[in-house]
Amino acid sequence: MSPVSSLSTVVATLRAAGCVFAEDEADLLVSAARTPEELTLMVERRARGLPLEHVLGWAEFCGLRIDVDPGVFVPRRRTEFLVRQAVALAHGHARDVPVVVVDLCCGSGAMGAALAAALPPGRVEVHAVDIDPAAVRCARRNLAAVSGHVHEGDLYGPLPAVLRGRVDLLVASPPYVPTEAIRLLPAEARVHEPMVALDGGADGLDVVRRVARAAPLWLAPGGHLLVETSRRQAPGTAEAVARAGLDARTADCEELGASVVIGTMPAAPVVAGPRV
Repeated sequence: MSPVSSLSTVVATLRAAGCVFAEDEADLLVSAARTPEELTLMVERRARGLPLEHVLGWAEFCGLRIDVDPGVFVPRRRTEFLVRQAVALAHGHARDVPVVVVDLCCGSGAMGAALAAALPPGRVEVHAVDIDPAAVRCARRNLAAVSGHVHEGDLYGPLPAVLRGRVDLLVASPPYVPTEAIRLLPAEARVHEPMVALDGGADGLDVVRRVARAAPLWLAPGGHLLVETSRRQAPGTAEAVARAGLDARTADCEELGASVVIGTMPAAPVVAGPRV
């Protein structure tokens, strides 16, 4: 590619590459580049199909700038709906101790960072887990400012045992795309994001079921599990959450095209005192 010399050249190059929002992307790339040579390289990478967030090195999520390294799952705008639902539930916890949050399949750690930013300082303890080492490295940077704990491993496996029965908000954006549907995804996701963050097995619910099945071991009485899913997968996700013994409901957002299944752990039974 010849050196990029103007904003109009960037727009034209991106538009020719099929970028739908070429003007907006061009503004971001021009603002991010420190030299003309760097801008040329960034435009070339985007024109080759690399996700914009990987080119920039960050994604905007819930008003935050989240670091996103190449090969790490890019946080989606629709996931902001799950965060809003979780924040509303967290405000219902009238207590002086911090709200304990666990972000499973955390990717870049965007949900944990957004929840920490939305709650009063000192009122949240964040743990995040991912099986992908690249995602773990990225999440550690994004959660460092809120003293978040990031664990590498498979779902609940690496979590400290002391968290059992203490988690107030268990949030998860697990892979939920059926294996056969992976080929239908946009190339940006299919080629440049980790398959472990996309492939949910034959019916898309393999990881979802595992998340739901073990959730009651970790949730505090009255705690909540929030699982991002698709509109099509929501009934199966809700069924998995209900089978785990949680009270399940589904929340949808038409604007963002988002669906979240929310499971609530039954409150601890009230033990009657001795009769007098």
